[in-house]
Amino acid sequence: MTQVLVQVPENTTVALGLSPERLGEALLLAAAVQWFESGKLSSGAAAELAGLPKPVFMERLGSFGVPVFRQTQDELREEFANA
Repeated sequence: MTQVLVQVPENTTVALGLSPERLGEALLLAAAVQWFESGKLSSGAAAELAGLPKPVFMERLGSFGVPVFRQTQDELREEFANA
């Protein structure tokens, strides 16, 4: 596993009301969500980065306003028609 050192201003930690450990977890989750949303990581890879089981990660996407499924209604109809 790769370890990365991130420097965060003290006032950010205080403003967020997070301990350094919790801040690290929050940063990993935010990065995982963003990279999942942009298509750079799969849901499984993003969940692993966030340190969460995939179902929990998928549930947390909603709190960030990120849809779990990105298919349009037409794509869903086509998929169901071909099933």
